[in-house]
Amino acid sequence: MRTLHGMLKQITKLGLLLMMGMSMNAGAGLFGFGGDSWKEEVLLHGGGKIIAKRSLSYGGRREIGQGAPIKEQSISFTLPGSNKTIKWTSEYSEDVGRANFNLLALHVLNGTPYIVAEPNLCLSYNKWGRPNPPYIFFKYDDKEWKRISLSALPVEFRTLNVAIYLGHQDVEAMVKEGLVPAETIKRRNSELTQYPQFKTILRDPYPGAAGGCDEMVYYKGAWVGPGDSIGKRMMDSKSK
Repeated sequence: MRTLHGMLKQITKLGLLLMMGMSMNAGAGLFGFGGDSWKEEVLLHGGGKIIAKRSLSYGGRREIGQGAPIKEQSISFTLPGSNKTIKWTSEYSEDVGRANFNLLALHVLNGTPYIVAEPNLCLSYNKWGRPNPPYIFFKYDDKEWKRISLSALPVEFRTLNVAIYLGHQDVEAMVKEGLVPAETIKRRNSELTQYPQFKTILRDPYPGAAGGCDEMVYYKGAWVGPGDSIGKRMMDSKSK
């Protein structure tokens, strides 16, 4: 009896260890330890192509029962005509609870790379000034990425040329594929054309750019909206 009891205790311990391991893996990443990566063939506005590496890590705030959101995402590439490797990262911030941006496009003009991104959900949209069209733009200035205005983005850039939708099954498929051709990226992105901002890089404001995101402000570690007395006072002061 003692032997049987001891065996049952060992089996119970093993089961608990396995459950802990599964829980740790789920917190570290959806498809592996810490995240996922794959390569994409990026079609540039002039017809050239570059190979870029996309990487994701998972974590941040989420509702009970939901999978971990994308905590950070990055793209790295070698600048055409050089041996210089450049990396852009959408970083995690506590006020947003996940990565700040979703990558939409990578373009290069006269040896200078540009990034087109969108705010990642409503908190980020409010944090970054509720842009309309709903984009954030970056230009690589020798050593670092700097945010630029829409007017500073070269008019030659029109296409969204990286994989936009990063749902679980899509990421899993791209990881398995290893190198995703530009034609596949174009086909995947064409499935999102019911949203005007994904058809092409828009240059003019349009109704509905907020996508249903109520106006909010960040105050003492919390987001408050017009329904809150503090939020109402702050928004009234902004409008004056």
